[in-house]
Amino acid sequence: MTENNIINPCISVCKTDPLTGFCYGCGRSFDDKKMWKDSETSQTWKENNLLTLNQRLTGWQQEAFEKSYANKLETGVSLINQKLKESKDS
Repeated sequence: MTENNIINPCISVCKTDPLTGFCYGCGRSFDDKKMWKDSETSQTWKENNLLTLNQRLTGWQQEAFEKSYANKLETGVSLINQKLKESKDS
């Protein structure tokens, strides 16, 4: 797997919790998001960050993230974007 093959964990639920500073959708901090955009960020850092995100999210947030990220890995789009497209097409 090359560095470009690790898919960004954004699932298009981009709102930051004002208390923790973490995104409600993916659990990333502002600094995490900057690192994901940086072309110099290593595959190892991205893999470790995905593990960190899994530890940050709990309950329904973790379940929603896991399902949406799995869909993104499989289809290239998050569940929310898939649902929005389906509603526009119907």
